[in-house]
Amino acid sequence: MTRRPLPRILSNGGAQLARSRELARTAADSATDVLHPLITITRGLRRLAAAGRRRWAETPKERRGALLFLMASAILVVALVPYGPLLAAITLMASAAWQGRDRAAAATDGPDESQSQRLTSLYEALVPYFSTAEDPEPLYTHGGAWDKVFPTYAFDGGARISHLVVRYPAYFADGEPEARARIEHLLAAKSGRGREYHFLWDEEGNQLTVSVLTPLATDITAQRFVTAPGEIVLGFTDQTRVRRTLPVTCGEQRRDVPPVVWRTGPRSTEPHLLALAQPGSGTSTLLRSVALQALQHGDVVIVDGGGTGEYACLTGRDGVLAVECGLAGVLASLEWAAHETERRLIAINRAHQAGHPPPDDTKRPLWILLDRPTAFTHLAAADDRRDPQSLLQIPLRHGRLANVTVVVADQLDSMETLSEPVLHHTRARVVLGPATAWQVESVLGVPPHTTPVDEVPPGRGYARLGTGPVHRLQVPVTPHPYDDATTDAHRQAVLDLLPPHTTPADGGTMPEPTEDEPGPAKQKQEQDPEPAEPEPVPVLTKPTKTS
Repeated sequence: MTRRPLPRILSNGGAQLARSRELARTAADSATDVLHPLITITRGLRRLAAAGRRRWAETPKERRGALLFLMASAILVVALVPYGPLLAAITLMASAAWQGRDRAAAATDGPDESQSQRLTSLYEALVPYFSTAEDPEPLYTHGGAWDKVFPTYAFDGGARISHLVVRYPAYFADGEPEARARIEHLLAAKSGRGREYHFLWDEEGNQLTVSVLTPLATDITAQRFVTAPGEIVLGFTDQTRVRRTLPVTCGEQRRDVPPVVWRTGPRSTEPHLLALAQPGSGTSTLLRSVALQALQHGDVVIVDGGGTGEYACLTGRDGVLAVECGLAGVLASLEWAAHETERRLIAINRAHQAGHPPPDDTKRPLWILLDRPTAFTHLAAADDRRDPQSLLQIPLRHGRLANVTVVVADQLDSMETLSEPVLHHTRARVVLGPATAWQVESVLGVPPHTTPVDEVPPGRGYARLGTGPVHRLQVPVTPHPYDDATTDAHRQAVLDLLPPHTTPADGGTMPEPTEDEPGPAKQKQEQDPEPAEPEPVPVLTKPTKTS
């Protein structure tokens, strides 16, 4: 069966349609060029009419009569003047042509002289890092064109780079942290110091995106955050790093900000926290913020190694079991915490074996907050006593199952003095204050995603929860309310969050224990009495022979 040839209109119809479209497009372009003055004048007359209507609508009704009289007088004068109507028509056409012109601002072909000079210097600085002698067609050469490697760029008001996309050759070792660090340090130095830069490496496309980060808000004070039991707000971070936001109050304003939420409890993968910082960078502020949030649902034991009374406002409050700043009291409190952890584990294990839920006295969270515990390490060694950090091994190892959480805060230069259990079991990490990228990496395990700066406000740093990403962090303002340098607004914000003082009543939170009153407080005093107590502590002694 032979095929019939297609009709001619179907075989070459596409070419005819294409020629017809080209002819129509050419005719339309020619008509537009010829009628462009008329189109411009028509557009201008329309804009003038719209402006006249707006002026008439904005004129109060009591003034419209005077406006009509003024317009009629002008028309009469123009009509009586020789060649007046002709001159009026020419003036109207000229005004319409001016108003109907294309007002689109002419796009600049490129950066100005200062911006071009900055991009050129940045390009020349990258040549030694992104070029090799074996490359036949190098992207980076001395005296080359920077517009081939910087497809996108933006400048701020101070003529400094605020956004930049850098193309680099495929043979650059972008998978090596050392090579990346060199490029990031160079770009941060050439783009302007004193700012934080975010670097996004695209290994597949061989592109590096450099962005300037806006400073984190420092006006968020301590307050009741909308969180579930066991969630602690460490601070606030960038919107691009966290999907969740919390409503906060800043003065008289309310806004939603992204938080860094640390989840604790039996199901937490990061049950304990370690915070390191330079002196005066805000670790005490972080511990106060954590304590105020933890007191909503649990009990707190505070160890103050600084001895400056930063936690005096919490002494004698409901839920605060102890605020210790002496070596003897610290040893007694931590030893009680270790025994309490063991007691909870035994009670929970027995309940599970019997098929019952855990007892109620094991469900209430217990928080152990230690500020500068390494200070007691030196005191214990000088006094030939036990290191308080050794008493943290049981709460750190088994605290997650017993609802016991340990938070340790110390200085960066004291990191080597911290015990192995503290460094091993604190999977949630925080670094505050000015720190180098090497110091941040030594604490968090990975380098920061931004360039650290030398001058930062108190409470500013980085946080990493377990194996998650590194977040920029700004701790809520939680100052010592009894400090004279604290403002009235910040002092009142902290005082409003403090629990009431413990009152000596039956069933109170922390009354003096009696003979018939069991509980954790009584166990603590029975097992580890204060050295100042006059009552002797019964101990097991080995009998000796007398001659």
